Amino acid sequence: MDAPVEPRIDARRWPDVARVPRSPLRAAAASALLRRAANRLPLHVETPSTSTGSIGPPTLRLHRPEAFFHRVGAGGLIGFGEAYQAGDWDSDDLPGLLTVLAANVDSLVPRPFQALRRPFVGALPARHDNTRDNARRNIEDHYGLSDAMFALFLDETMTYSSALFGGAPARWEDLAEAQRRKIDRLLDRTGVEAGSAVLEIGTGWGEAAVRAAERGARVHAVTLSSNQLEHTRARAADRGVAGRVEAELRDYRDLDPDRRYDAVLSVEMIEAVGERYWPDYFAALRRSLAPGGRVGLQAISMRHDRMMAARRTHTWIHKYVFPGGIIPSIPAMERCAGLAGLRIVDRLDFGGDYAQTLRLWRERFGAHSDRLAALGFDEVFRRTWEFYLAYSQAGFASGHLDVHQLILEGRR
Repeated sequence: MDAPVEPRIDARRWPDVARVPRSPLRAAAASALLRRAANRLPLHVETPSTSTGSIGPPTLRLHRPEAFFHRVGAGGLIGFGEAYQAGDWDSDDLPGLLTVLAANVDSLVPRPFQALRRPFVGALPARHDNTRDNARRNIEDHYGLSDAMFALFLDETMTYSSALFGGAPARWEDLAEAQRRKIDRLLDRTGVEAGSAVLEIGTGWGEAAVRAAERGARVHAVTLSSNQLEHTRARAADRGVAGRVEAELRDYRDLDPDRRYDAVLSVEMIEAVGERYWPDYFAALRRSLAPGGRVGLQAISMRHDRMMAARRTHTWIHKYVFPGGIIPSIPAMERCAGLAGLRIVDRLDFGGDYAQTLRLWRERFGAHSDRLAALGFDEVFRRTWEFYLAYSQAGFASGHLDVHQLILEGRR
């Protein structure tokens, strides 16, 4: 068995990773559940003294079993992630292991015990409620980390959402073109052309806004990230379309209620809105739409029953990656869109492409992770993002998550 991984843990930066909770009864239950999973799933588990489950990958290697079981027993999936951050366990195939677990998420815990899940998962912290002040802070917590860090694994377009490979091989060399293909499809389906007035809510690092402006459109791009705002403006200037891109820091709830657009775009931004504010978000989309205009929405989704079960729970992703986020279901989006006077007229599902996009990001992040220290990030951060990218890849590879391009129109 490989030597234990022991990252140096800054207890001030990572207090719950540095601290191993003590919960003997729950640790024993976690150990029993892992043995059950190893006997039922294509999963191999190794400890310094034992080996169980099917032979071959994926293998979960427990370097410090006692710490692992106490973390999982006390914290569930949050503890599972923190155990990886701390180096208590590793895998020869991390995304493969997480895909097996995601594909069997409904049966990992015996049904009689599933009703006990809620008392053992924390409620969402108050700061995760996406009020105007909280939303800005939550966005900065993620996107304000460092443009240079994101550039370690994103392609030249700096597009941080699913690419559309369209049957092409999912190779790094093709990722930038697959991202442009995704953007162009959204622009085509919303009718963006020379003279169009376009609003983009959540502009990211600006590739879609600039690409729309290169068609001759006039683009109003809003974001809550100061880093991304400056990058969008610089990208527009570099590509010669600064005069057609108006980029500003603005909450979607504070858009001019009298300003209308031929196309309203929003790519993987709804996940950061929060369930309480979905009606406000769709109302803003509808209010901003000119007669005959279209909304182009790219959104991640999960199955509706899973969304309802997880909607008010505090997850590892909330705690360490995306504070305030929640992934909607298609029925939830249809309902909120309908209440706002919108209807879905076109839909493309391409979750498999997201699994491949994430695989490329994860591989690139791993290949360039030696540069993190120079950017001020430690080994625990590296393991955090390694786990996050593999965790996300597994969600799409297992079918637990999907991603869609939805084209919406006002109801007649």
